[in-house]
Amino acid sequence: MDTNLSLNLSTLSKELRLILDIMKMKSSDSIELTKKEMFTDIDWELFLQISMHHRVYPIIYSKLKIIDSNLVPPYVFQILNREYKKNTFQMLQLSGEMEQISKLFIENQIQLLFLKGPVIAYDIYGDISLRTSKDLDILIPISKLEKAEELLLNFGYERVEETTILNEVKWRGYHLAYFNPQKNVELEIHWRLQPLPSQEPNFNELWERKRGSSLTSYPVYYLGKEDLILYLVSHGSRHGWFRLRWLLDIDYLLGKGLDLEKASKILNKYSSYHLLGQTLILVSELLKTPINKELQIFTEEYRSKKLAQSAVFFINQLVPLNTIMSSTVFKRYIISLRSSNFQKFIYIVLLSYPSSVDANTLRLPKPLHFLYFPLRPLLWIWRKTKIPQK
Repeated sequence: MDTNLSLNLSTLSKELRLILDIMKMKSSDSIELTKKEMFTDIDWELFLQISMHHRVYPIIYSKLKIIDSNLVPPYVFQILNREYKKNTFQMLQLSGEMEQISKLFIENQIQLLFLKGPVIAYDIYGDISLRTSKDLDILIPISKLEKAEELLLNFGYERVEETTILNEVKWRGYHLAYFNPQKNVELEIHWRLQPLPSQEPNFNELWERKRGSSLTSYPVYYLGKEDLILYLVSHGSRHGWFRLRWLLDIDYLLGKGLDLEKASKILNKYSSYHLLGQTLILVSELLKTPINKELQIFTEEYRSKKLAQSAVFFINQLVPLNTIMSSTVFKRYIISLRSSNFQKFIYIVLLSYPSSVDANTLRLPKPLHFLYFPLRPLLWIWRKTKIPQK
């Protein structure tokens, strides 16, 4: 075992380091950010770009307000203030829609759990304006999927159509997307927390451990504390932690305490020890989050440190998620997340399953869709040779 948590952070820009230092601020009494040298030679355009990319600008703005205003150019405050207000209005709108969706589903006998959005912002930060969210994500039993879609369509939502072939959604998907053009609200219905072959609790288990939010007057339910940790850890690691916002969520949640016994049982059952280890190393190194002795056991494996170092590469990239996920280095990283050789095998098998990308590369009539299985390697080579790689 390797108990040295130190990561190589030499590639991080001065602007990203400053953002991390601002995120670490807990109170004005403990701030050392008034050191002027930390604010010298900063590319403020890049600073803003990084803040927006990592979706941490609400927190950055709220904390910059309590330091010496002479250290930051006025236009930076103005832009952050503008984006902060826009996000606050967005979260208020999503809060109202969240309550209406909860009422619609519950009155029609569909149990639902909100995975992200205002309810999580309120639970973690106590203030919906301090976290961003572009849509609502709900989890329901897969048996209720057809009924839920009917309700949404009658409620003004439209299915975001995607080209699918060979029942791709069942084997490769875990959610469907909807959009309400009148309200300009996006919503995703999940029937799994994560895509296959990830192991996770079934809906009934999650429902038994659910919590109710005090944010709204009508009941809104979301994941229990340990289940939320499992979900955020799995979600963040699956995306390479390329947004600092997800690590900030973990930082705040750990500050509220974690029931190690409950968490250990859940993490052990679903083979996620190494993912929590990766997460704890990242928040400890990047945000200086205190790690209790009871939690340090998760950080002691070399594999967790290796995964954390891999994530530093993705955190340092200012490119869209789709660009990151299409890279070879990211695909190797995803395979390394799998807890067993069997999971790696299943993941590779699923990668070989035809997708809508193949259908967009070569259009075949539906009766000939079975040909996408033998053609998939050739179509992949065709895309790689014809599409310039960044």
